[in-house]
Amino acid sequence: MATLKAIRKRIGSIRNTQQITKAMKMVSAAKLRRAQEAVLQARPYAEKMAALLKNLSGRVSAEAHPLLMEREEKRVVLLLLTADRGLCGGYNANLIRAAEGFLRNHGQEKQIHLAIVGRKGVDYFRRRKVEIADRYLNVWNKPPQELAAGLAEKATSRFLQEEADGVYVLYSRFRSALSQVPTVERLIPVTAAGEGEGQPTEYLFEPGVEALLSSLLPKVVEVGIYRALLEASASEHGARMTAMDSATTNAAEMISSLTLQMNRARQASITKELMEVVSTAEALK
Repeated sequence: MATLKAIRKRIGSIRNTQQITKAMKMVSAAKLRRAQEAVLQARPYAEKMAALLKNLSGRVSAEAHPLLMEREEKRVVLLLLTADRGLCGGYNANLIRAAEGFLRNHGQEKQIHLAIVGRKGVDYFRRRKVEIADRYLNVWNKPPQELAAGLAEKATSRFLQEEADGVYVLYSRFRSALSQVPTVERLIPVTAAGEGEGQPTEYLFEPGVEALLSSLLPKVVEVGIYRALLEASASEHGARMTAMDSATTNAAEMISSLTLQMNRARQASITKELMEVVSTAEALK
């Protein structure tokens, strides 16, 4: 059995860790509320813009704008959104596993250009000698609009210059603090309205559909990435809050168990001392 001093030292260490995990949980909970509000506000805007542009693109031929043109996907850009920090449960591991699945399923027949946001994803694939086309580190502190604009401009430029035939984004879709789902979405080319989606809504456009497409199609790519960034941020904070809550609970259970162990050790020590006193008294008679 461990000594009383060792048990007390271990209890103190766990208590200090518990204070840290509790503080991290509270910080993540505060950030999660703001991130969740941003996600809920961005979703209707992004969905409505996507619906409008699908309606527009369904009225014109694919040649009306380069971002509508379907090409055989020989070269594909995968934009992976991971976190810069850990201590968020399986958040990063689930995203990396999904990225590996994408590379495994498409890497044999397509050339994958991997673009990664976040240190965790970069470190993982760099250790495994996987070529990373673009890496973005310590960028989560930037305003999401600014980051989305830069990523969208780079992705659009690759497609227009025919360096890529398709652009996909892999992020964690936020459902709740307990549930985040790795999701792959195609950003470019923009998909036209498919069959079975109902009769397109009739609109009057000024100056014209083609002019609006030229202005709005790059914007829909940016909005798609912006929404993915918000979803990823909310998912990270939710996963970290849940992980730190579990760690705090586990620390409390360990402290309780060690306290019981310490009390037993102290009781055994007191009993031993009493036995020694009684034995000594009996020997002096």
